[in-house]
Amino acid sequence: MSELYGKDLITTQEWTLDELVEVIKLAEKLKALIQKGEKPPRILDRKVFFMIFYAPSTRTRGAFEAGMELLGGHAPYIDVTTTRIRAGEAVKDVAKMYDLYGDGIGVRVLDKAIDFKYGEGQKIMRQFAEVAKVPVINMADDTYHPTQALGDIMTVIEKLGELQGKKYTITWAYSSKLRGLCSIQSEVLIASRFGMDVTVAHPPGFDLDPRVVEMAKKNAEDAGGSFEIVHDFEEGLRGANVVFPRSWVTWELQKVGATAFGPERELEIHNKYKNWRLEQHHVDDLMAKPAFVTHVLPVFRGEEATDDVMDGPNSIIYEQAENNLYAKMAVLALTMAKEIPI
Repeated sequence: MSELYGKDLITTQEWTLDELVEVIKLAEKLKALIQKGEKPPRILDRKVFFMIFYAPSTRTRGAFEAGMELLGGHAPYIDVTTTRIRAGEAVKDVAKMYDLYGDGIGVRVLDKAIDFKYGEGQKIMRQFAEVAKVPVINMADDTYHPTQALGDIMTVIEKLGELQGKKYTITWAYSSKLRGLCSIQSEVLIASRFGMDVTVAHPPGFDLDPRVVEMAKKNAEDAGGSFEIVHDFEEGLRGANVVFPRSWVTWELQKVGATAFGPERELEIHNKYKNWRLEQHHVDDLMAKPAFVTHVLPVFRGEEATDDVMDGPNSIIYEQAENNLYAKMAVLALTMAKEIPI
């Protein structure tokens, strides 16, 4: 555990598999305590975790804020519009101030905050990490969402047990709104790291970062799983034990940003694939048994998937959201506490 003290979490790829397993084990212990009605030890008593939000959040903010409180610490919410960054203050100066004031820093910067221009959020994340001596936790950027992935793989393990030989399909799904790649790529990376047979299904043009694709292939090779990309919705679903249906924008848009590419032009492309929507008959007829439907939320109901699917017997979206609280708590504890007495 001491090896994780003070360590940044920018992407799960930069932590060893043993370290990722350590997070999940601690998350399971915290979950067991809380579900028994017991309070976890105040591991982070009088510790401060500054949460810097360039982009809005429902679950990520709530989970980190609740997690710090449960562990005895405090998580101030910093809306970046209330700082002087928008007025031209250098990111490194802001990072240094929060480094001096706190024990950890979380940063969330993606999508509209960077005009969907790929790499800009990751650049800001790395600037914080380069300056700060305290751990910097990625609360989602345009490239990765590591704590989300940890909570999600924890949920998949709970449902499936042994992951070797189990198929996880991450599929593009239609949406009339623009969304980035962070959750998609983090799911690809962590599932392939744990030896699952990972399939990404998407229409032409909705490519992932080529570097992430290469990392996923290497993960699969090392872990004894597989990785493939297909361009047919039903083919991707066939034989899957887990499916994650979510939209994301085209690679061409991400190269130049939404303003330069044109949101209307992007949605015209999306509208060609309205049939890429998860329905209950897909789960019943194409997926393996058992079959689980996941989503990082928000899910755009009626577009990415129907209510029947998201509220149905195969859906584990709320269990997944709950486990993300415990995973985030475990990351906070392991990176910000020298000793963990559980």
